[in-house]
Amino acid sequence: MGLKMSEILLIMAVLLLLFGASRLPQLGSSLGSAIRNFKRGFGGEDAPADEKKPSGSLASSGTVEKDASARSTSHQG
Repeated sequence: MGLKMSEILLIMAVLLLLFGASRLPQLGSSLGSAIRNFKRGFGGEDAPADEKKPSGSLASSGTVEKDASARSTSHQG
């Protein structure tokens, strides 16, 4: 009952249309780190000391936070 190749390609095309080519790597990175943290939470493992924080995530690359910080600094008197 697995997915056929045509179904996988259709899903990938829909994702490409919804999120755009520039967002897909960030989305995959965020999803991978979320799954990894979920597994660690249930496994009781601590995060390795040499692990770096992922550079590309949806929240950090958004312009909402940048706009909010720019507005708060520009409106201070």
